[in-house]
Amino acid sequence: MDQQQLEHLKAICNNDATFEQIQQYLSVEIDSPKTGQQKALFRVITKIRESLDLKAIFKTTAIEVRQLLNADRVALFCFAPNSGWNDGEFVAEDVSLEFKSVLSEKVHDHCFGDQYAIDYHKERVQAVSDIQTAGLKDCHIEVLTRFQIRANLVVPVLEEQTLWGLLCIHQCSAPRVWAPHEIEFIQQVATHLGIALQQAKLLEKVRFQTEQHKALFKVITRIREPMDLATIFRTAATESRQLLKSDRVAIFRFAPDSNWNDGEFVSESVAQGYTSVLAERVHDHCFGDRYAAAYHQGQIQAVADIYSSGLQACHIEVLSRFQIRANLVVPLLQGTYLWGLLCIHQCAELRFWEAEEIEFARQIAAHLSVALQQAELLAKTQQQTVELGLALDHLKKAQTQLIQSEKMSSLGQLVAGIAHEINNPVNFIHGNISYAHRYAQDLMGLVKLYQQHYPEPVCAVGDRAEEIDIDFLMKDFPLMLASMQIGAERIRNIVLSLRNFSRLDEAEMKVVDLHEGLESTLLILQYRLKPKSISNLAQNIRLVKEYGQLPLVECYPSQLNQVFMNLLSNAIDALEEQIVSREKMLQQSGSDSVNNLPQPTITIRTELCDRHDQSDDLGDYEDDRPALERARERAILASDRSQDASTQYVAIRIADNGPGVPEKLQTKLFDPFFTTKPVGKGTGLGLSISQQIICERHHGTLKCISHPGRGTEFQVLIPIRQHELVG
Repeated sequence: MDQQQLEHLKAICNNDATFEQIQQYLSVEIDSPKTGQQKALFRVITKIRESLDLKAIFKTTAIEVRQLLNADRVALFCFAPNSGWNDGEFVAEDVSLEFKSVLSEKVHDHCFGDQYAIDYHKERVQAVSDIQTAGLKDCHIEVLTRFQIRANLVVPVLEEQTLWGLLCIHQCSAPRVWAPHEIEFIQQVATHLGIALQQAKLLEKVRFQTEQHKALFKVITRIREPMDLATIFRTAATESRQLLKSDRVAIFRFAPDSNWNDGEFVSESVAQGYTSVLAERVHDHCFGDRYAAAYHQGQIQAVADIYSSGLQACHIEVLSRFQIRANLVVPLLQGTYLWGLLCIHQCAELRFWEAEEIEFARQIAAHLSVALQQAELLAKTQQQTVELGLALDHLKKAQTQLIQSEKMSSLGQLVAGIAHEINNPVNFIHGNISYAHRYAQDLMGLVKLYQQHYPEPVCAVGDRAEEIDIDFLMKDFPLMLASMQIGAERIRNIVLSLRNFSRLDEAEMKVVDLHEGLESTLLILQYRLKPKSISNLAQNIRLVKEYGQLPLVECYPSQLNQVFMNLLSNAIDALEEQIVSREKMLQQSGSDSVNNLPQPTITIRTELCDRHDQSDDLGDYEDDRPALERARERAILASDRSQDASTQYVAIRIADNGPGVPEKLQTKLFDPFFTTKPVGKGTGLGLSISQQIICERHHGTLKCISHPGRGTEFQVLIPIRQHELVG
């Protein structure tokens, strides 16, 4: 071996002592039997250092050893965990073509654990030249014969002082005496295989920890994000199953008040080929008494084989129903309450759970418990928010109703008082005008009679008649009395309208003419509709009334009058604001272009209709809403049509051509205390109260259709008969 090869060998050895030992063996003559052994050992060690793939290392070892020793078979045997060294299988081999393969062969030797395992633990080697004459136990000979073995050399492979398996060299064709240098060589190979196992285990541990941290990070991230529990559970189940390479991971939730005997799986991740347990309801009548208390205390159950772990028969019956052979179960606590279980299932075979796997499952369960507590707090917070919101809404409604009720009560009492005070003297005047007219006719008749019989009165009488212009007085006085009659009738009508508007004695539902309510309201607002500009009549508010033929309507008259007052007042406010704006523009620009603008107009339309005949268009304006939104509303209306097809409605539409309402404010118009008017000019309660009156008290609708720059229309729709809807 040249110097470069020695340097390479030293670099890949674990320590200097190992290198010196190998170097001593390599220093023997090239034609020595040990020379080939050392070359083979060098190749095995190189393979171990170059690769951490155990299958490749095992295969290389078997090939190199069999070729060097000229054996019929070289195989690596691995003991099954927790089998007492009585069970295992061959995991690698290199075999002559004339003998059968033992790869993946399951081996059970019931006498091996008691008779031989302890010696192998002490790193003793078994070199048998002929199994028939070596004094072996019959049970052991039976196993060896099964694999055509006549002579064998067996060296233990230890993993951190634990007997992991055996490196077996089989001579099948004839007996064979094993030379000391062959035994020593195999011992060296087994030692390096043990090193490879330790390195692979360390690598697997590091890899598992890395993947564990990744999985935990994903679960924690889901918990911190505003995710629902279903998403968090699904992430936890998926990540856990992938990391642990189990057949199923499921989240089980106990049914409340079931004493932990009932529940269902609410989330899972399951390997292909196994039954889903999602939404499966489970009843285990012995769980609550037998196992719940331990889980309450945080105890983890790690079962390698449900059939040999001392579980209750009733519990085994439930587990076998879901194909479970081994399971790892960790409690999910919501505070101190046992909410459910994190269940990790191995279905294909039994499984011995590693400490790292149990710790990982415990950490996942701990984070899921945090998520459960967060979900509980969030649910409570949301419930409290809803309750507070409802309480606030009720408080606002009560406040608005109280304010508006007091306001309308005061207005009603004032109007009723004024009407009463005016009514008495007006009735007196009206009642006496006819008498005054008759008396005047009598007196004028007497004057005419005097004129006929005394055409030439005395000078004093003639002078007085000329002074008072008796002829004009006799013509004008009857006309004046007639005018007073008309004025008294007008005052009486006004008083009647005031009384109709207030209707203090009509708190119950009545059948009335809505046009009377509208006219009464307009009468009260008449002073705001009178022309304010003589020079520019085009800038005064014009009122257009397009009344349809309406039947009497069952309603609360005073409340509807209140709605009409609010809607008409808002329209007048909007137009007055527009007029002021135009006057400022006229003063600043001095242009006549303002006069060319449409005259401020309020239009009142009434009609009898079906509820779904009403258009959302504002006069001839186009509906600018998206087509999808309009189509959605038509679909909703169509679905509701059958519910009140037999009910007729009255529509009252009050529109103005003012500045309109900005789109961003339209959704807030009916909110209590919201107003676009300056401080002191509005409470923000009018539309909110109006909506309650129309929607809640009259089972109708109140809608606002507004287009900035073109105007606003309020649509009131109420049924003609309320008792039909209430019934």
